[in-house]
Amino acid sequence: MIPKIEQATSQDIKRFQEEKLKDLLQYLNKNSPYYQGIFKKHHIDVNTINSLEDLAKIPTTTKDQLQQYNNDFLCVEKNKIIDYVTTSGTLGDPVTFALTDNDLNRLAYNEAISFACSGVTENDVMQLMTTIDRRFMAGLAYFLGARKLGAGIIRVGAGIPELQWDSILKFKPTYLIAVPSFLLKLIEYAKQHDIDLKTSGVKGAICIGEPLRNQDFSLNTLAEKITSQWNIKLFSTYASTEMNTAFNECEKQQGGHHHPELIIAEILDENDQAVPANHVGELTITTLGVEGMPLLRFKTGDMVQAHTEACGCGRNTMRLGPVVGRKKQMIKYKGTTLYPPAMDNILNDFNEVECYIIEISNNNICTDEICIKIATKTPSDKLLSRIKDHFRAKLRVSPKIEIHDKKVIQKLQFPIMSRKPVMVIDNRKTDS
Repeated sequence: MIPKIEQATSQDIKRFQEEKLKDLLQYLNKNSPYYQGIFKKHHIDVNTINSLEDLAKIPTTTKDQLQQYNNDFLCVEKNKIIDYVTTSGTLGDPVTFALTDNDLNRLAYNEAISFACSGVTENDVMQLMTTIDRRFMAGLAYFLGARKLGAGIIRVGAGIPELQWDSILKFKPTYLIAVPSFLLKLIEYAKQHDIDLKTSGVKGAICIGEPLRNQDFSLNTLAEKITSQWNIKLFSTYASTEMNTAFNECEKQQGGHHHPELIIAEILDENDQAVPANHVGELTITTLGVEGMPLLRFKTGDMVQAHTEACGCGRNTMRLGPVVGRKKQMIKYKGTTLYPPAMDNILNDFNEVECYIIEISNNNICTDEICIKIATKTPSDKLLSRIKDHFRAKLRVSPKIEIHDKKVIQKLQFPIMSRKPVMVIDNRKTDS
């Protein structure tokens, strides 16, 4: 199930996207109060935007603007809205997205081809281990995508290893859709209850919310922990509510494939210019085929690298490497630039660490400080020393590390309105 456009030449893909871009600009110029204002303010004639390179003539859209002018992005009458979703609000107030019937069909198509990219077929059964309620787009997308693909789906929801295993043993799903760290909890539960992982019938997991790979596509510490105990294949995904689109790994597992029929992807530097090949920049997206709230040159805040060499799976599309980090969560610490995922990988190296949270703050001279709060059943100075030594060896710095009660950290990780765990608390003061 590879769409023809994803097997086309790079030149044909570019021409295809330029035609889709022209359609989008006409649509926004007619229906979007926000972009009508942008075009007027910057004296942009949409008829002069004919190539992907011409996108540089249009200002980017930021998360702050999306939050501040949320309703002005809506392009349809209220009676055309079928579903309301909100972003998770990881880096600010949640944003509302309104989806039409066409948008839901597009979402289903996106997830169906993304699942197929990772090897899922109509003969598979998928167990959904994320919420489908609480205005969460991802869970809905997974359900709609599996349905469109023709695969079976078991909607268990998040957490509760006992219920997950009851469903696995009863319905024999072949793929799980889960946060990777939760797979470790499933493994632990299986060990405690004499469940044989080898006969579970699970052959793969579509993983969300946490990185699985290093920048060279090798498995990171978390993924190695899982696969060393459970012989299943792990597939990375990258998506967001704002994109209405996913980048899934194929069986070659060399980055998440771009779907050119659904999204235009730019990778930009600090000055909103395209970064050179093989450089990291901020992913900036333009949605194609979205009816309710399309976005034009929207800066996702995620720092990534593109890979454009041919993939052995038969797709000729660009692939995104693992997210290096969130732009707003970049830390300048004792002369070193850090992102939280690099710290996650180190902490996951220690089986003694049950859970943790990373807190970032400013000190009295306005430079960044890091405090990592961990919970462990075996607290000791020796453990703290080992963790600090590991940080020095891997990242050349050693942040402050504190041991806290597990309940204290879990309370920080799961605020009342949160749909997913919060792993980073950024208390730095930012300029308004």
